[in-house]
Amino acid sequence: MRVLVVEDSDIVRTHMVSVLRAAPGIEVVGEARDGRTGVELCQRLRPDVVTLDMMMPGMNGLQATEHIMAHCPTPILIVSASANRGALFRTYDALQAGAVEVMEKPTGLEPPGEWEERLVGTLRLVARVRVITHPKGRHPERYRPDGRGEARDPRGPYRLVVVGASTGGPTALSEVFRVLPPDFPLPIIFVLHIGEPFAQSYAEWLQTRVRLPVRMVRDKEPLPPRGQGQILMAPAGRHLMLSEGRLVQNDGPERHGCRPSVDVLFESAARHAGHRTLGVLLTGMGRDGASGMLAIRQAGGFTFAQDQESSVVFGMPREAAAIGGASRVMPLSAMGSALYDLATGQPTSD
Repeated sequence: MRVLVVEDSDIVRTHMVSVLRAAPGIEVVGEARDGRTGVELCQRLRPDVVTLDMMMPGMNGLQATEHIMAHCPTPILIVSASANRGALFRTYDALQAGAVEVMEKPTGLEPPGEWEERLVGTLRLVARVRVITHPKGRHPERYRPDGRGEARDPRGPYRLVVVGASTGGPTALSEVFRVLPPDFPLPIIFVLHIGEPFAQSYAEWLQTRVRLPVRMVRDKEPLPPRGQGQILMAPAGRHLMLSEGRLVQNDGPERHGCRPSVDVLFESAARHAGHRTLGVLLTGMGRDGASGMLAIRQAGGFTFAQDQESSVVFGMPREAAAIGGASRVMPLSAMGSALYDLATGQPTSD
């Protein structure tokens, strides 16, 4: 695996290069301390994967991502400090521009070897992702019912939407939610596998991209009623579930190595709302969410899985489809409008 490291801090860059050179099967083919040099090296060296800082002199990480994805598409791992709000917002813009994943720079407080092991493991996963040319400003076309991904369903009425996503999820979530109008009637609760330092700022960034209110879930708050559409994000590091009409957080064991787990949320939604649940499973590595999606469908709810062509990683959606958990498998560009069709298709009462 040929890696290009783009990082303006000499100390951090030297440490990353040392860690990667010591890892079996990894070759560091180039180093850059600014975005412009990183883009030039990427075009010349054609690495398998790039690590990219956000805050750099001259061309920043977002601009570098846009250039790389437009001219020499390469899997990118953003390695960013989480303390700077501007850097965090640029991070999510970079993910929307085509970067694959994000992780935090070392703080010095981690147990020995933990961050280094995570860097190597994450890079190996990111390098396996197939990326495509992604010029700035490209938007998926709006869904139009044409038989492909048709979402009409006579059941319902629906009460809530639950969504799960992992690798590629920050961008996928914004693409689904951005087409929903301010009068979308259902509360939307989502789980995103993202590091704790990035969760709150992601909710803030998402609010700049969508028309519905976005915020983090408060522990034990009531499930918002139908007619008060809003987007609620599960906190990082804690499971979220529906219990007796409330959104409850807990520190239970990880599921599929994840906390929060999509399965925990989905299974509780199936128990709480049954056939009135709409479930959506987006791009991501692994199988979290598959059994929960099946539980929703078996309870009479309606479920969507993102298709392979539009997924950054067709892992979680594929697992759900394989066990019969998906009512429909459809492209990302279809999902927002399909959700709106189902949520507003019939007169309902709470």
